[in-house]
Order: sequence, then structure tokens, then C-alpha cells
Amino acid sequence: MHAPEALLRAQNIANVLDMAVKIPFIGVRVGLDFLIGLIPILGDTIMLLASLRIIYLGKQLGVPNNIQHKMMTNALLDFGLGFIPLVGDLFDLFFKANVRNVRLLERWWIENNKAGVDKHTQAALTQWQADFESTTRQTTD
Repeated sequence: MHAPEALLRAQNIANVLDMAVKIPFIGVRVGLDFLIGLIPILGDTIMLLASLRIIYLGKQLGVPNNIQHKMMTNALLDFGLGFIPLVGDLFDLFFKANVRNVRLLERWWIENNKAGVDKHTQAALTQWQADFESTTRQTTD
């Protein structure tokens, strides 16, 4: 069982927005949200639009309204605090609203597809065990 395309797209967007580059020496990952967010007003507005794309993908997946509201709260908190010089930039370094929103999507999807995921995982484990036993027999013969 594979994750749906909308979830994979949301993961990719979140990674680009929040985790694309690791800052040397301090080890914190940042993305376009932090970098473009440094541009007053315009940067935060553009990044809000990108964050809304993740929420839209969640809606396409059928995520319930309560999770969509949590996602919107994360995006608006990130957006609103972005208007406060320095505080908003520091907040962006650590809050990672887009990654948080994708984690909400992932948890919801796993909870709703647990049987299929478990079946796929069991099949993969069985295949791995068979391959391992076959390799072990070949090396001992």
C-alpha cells in the first residue's frame, strides 16, 4: 500500500518550505518559508499561500474539518508572527508549521489505512525473511 499522491505532494512542499537546507554549525534545517519570510510582509504572504496549498491537499484527501482547522491555525500562527521583526524569524526556525501540518495529514492517513499498511508491512517482512533464509542457506552450503 502506497501513500496517495496528494499526501506525497504535501510532504514534498513541506520539505521545501521548512527543511530544505541545514544551517552549518548550528544544525537547524530551514527552507523557503524562513528565507522568503525574511522579506517583510510580501514574503510571509507568499509563504501563507504555499501553506494553504498543503491544507488544500489535505482537503482533497478527505481530512476531517477538525484537522483542517488545526492546520489552518498552524499556518495563520506562522503568518501572523512573521510580521513581528526578529521574533517571527526565530519562530520560523523552530515551529515548522508546514511540517507540523503534514504530520497531521500523515497521522490521519495512517489511522484510516492501518489495515492496508499492516498487510503491506507483513508481506514485506515475510519476503525479507524468505530472502534472508535463502541467502543464509546459500552461504552455508
